[in-house]
Amino acid sequence: MFRYIWKNLRYLQIANNYRKVPKSIEKKFLRNLILIITLNLLIKPFWILGIDRAVQNVVGASEYGFYFAVFNFSFLLNVLLDLGITNFNNRNIAQNNHLLTKHLPSLVTLKLVLAILYIIISSLFGFIIGYTWEQYRILVLLLASQFFVSFILYLRSNISALHLFKVDSFISVLDRVLMILICSVLLWGNLPIKFTIEWYIYAQLLGYFITALITLAIVYKKAGANFFKLKWNYPFSLMIIKQSIPFAILILLMTFYNRIDSVMLERLLPNGDEQSGIYASAYRLLDASNMIAFLFAGLLLPIFSKLIKEKARVSKLLKLAFVLIFILSFTVSVSCSNFSFDIMSLLYHEHVIASSEVFRIIMFCFIPISITYIFGTLLTANGNLKELNIIAGSGMLVNITLNLIFIPLYQSKGAAIVSLTTQSLTALAQVIFCIKIFKLNINFKFLLSLLFYVFFVLTIIYTINTMPYLWIYKFAFITSASLIAAFVLRLFKIKSVLDIIKKEK
Repeated sequence: MFRYIWKNLRYLQIANNYRKVPKSIEKKFLRNLILIITLNLLIKPFWILGIDRAVQNVVGASEYGFYFAVFNFSFLLNVLLDLGITNFNNRNIAQNNHLLTKHLPSLVTLKLVLAILYIIISSLFGFIIGYTWEQYRILVLLLASQFFVSFILYLRSNISALHLFKVDSFISVLDRVLMILICSVLLWGNLPIKFTIEWYIYAQLLGYFITALITLAIVYKKAGANFFKLKWNYPFSLMIIKQSIPFAILILLMTFYNRIDSVMLERLLPNGDEQSGIYASAYRLLDASNMIAFLFAGLLLPIFSKLIKEKARVSKLLKLAFVLIFILSFTVSVSCSNFSFDIMSLLYHEHVIASSEVFRIIMFCFIPISITYIFGTLLTANGNLKELNIIAGSGMLVNITLNLIFIPLYQSKGAAIVSLTTQSLTALAQVIFCIKIFKLNINFKFLLSLLFYVFFVLTIIYTINTMPYLWIYKFAFITSASLIAAFVLRLFKIKSVLDIIKKEK
């Protein structure tokens, strides 16, 4: 969720601007919103489950775990690359298109200064935790990739602010498309080379670099001749950073408790690379699953914001969103956990038993993470940054403390237990804050129906496990029966979904 807040604040500003524009433009926005979601659902799952998985199978768990730990380390201070520039720029240029040429030199200069700061501080932290020369070499390449990712997002903020949504949609997946093409040639092109993790890192860096150049060319065309004239504007830069500090702190804290697990695995254990690789194997499907909740939350943010602005009750939409995401996340989590060994043996060639044990635990994180996307979105829309920072800070402390205890004892399985504990506690805290802030009534009849649904699904799983069918058929039956049960128990109605859509229109 740490990147989600920055990205969707941008869409929230666009949505707010569109409330007072003609219906034709609203339709254009909605069409392109559907386009960007469709493109991301087509490309990014293939990248995660196709290319990224294949790379781990080729290089092995230890080498991939080495990369995965350093990759997540490069994320920890990622917030330093932006500090609110993208959000400010999108809102500013959307309202004042003519300021693009004026502000671009100052903002590009600020981005470069922040990039230098990010690389220096990240490298210093790498030295403090004892990174070797080989790890430093990989870290520098990954830090460069992180800079290009951040720079692309900033450039895209100009494109979307100019209402070039179709262009922005295709650029949002261009880096992944390029990386898929490059990695496909390297992996399956029968080249006279041995594929190593370095090739994978170079492929990512090249994909980001080409995307940045193409995006830069598009923005340059719109900005005019003075684009490459860099300019340091201290008061302007300070103003942007000051107003973004609360968001930056929130993202920093959330990044730590979401990304530090693999870093601590690699640092705390003698076989840290291997354990990090096992953890990455199990985490990959969770990462792919989270994409659904991420896109779901992206649609909710502007709607919640509108309801809050109009002082309308959010409880009806909140309940519907919670039910939909809970049914999805619970069904996927228990089904994947039940068939963890079968799924891991289908995807990977080594450490299948160890990966399946971690996967059995970590897939349950999908439930609290999905709940966080709903209730965290509501708190974000309401501007409750203080509460979100308290929750995120507490989550980070709990995560680091428990990892120091559990990782030496249980290795990658311990990291999975800690992740589930942290995600569950932060999700519960967000639910409690939402109940308190929005004065939500607790519907015990609804909760009883939800508990009965959980009991029903678990009973189905227990029953079908005794039957002599292939696991894939059992998996399909469980998911189908779970959805039917949700309708039978009237947890939600299609009419409720349609009513919300009509009201939004």
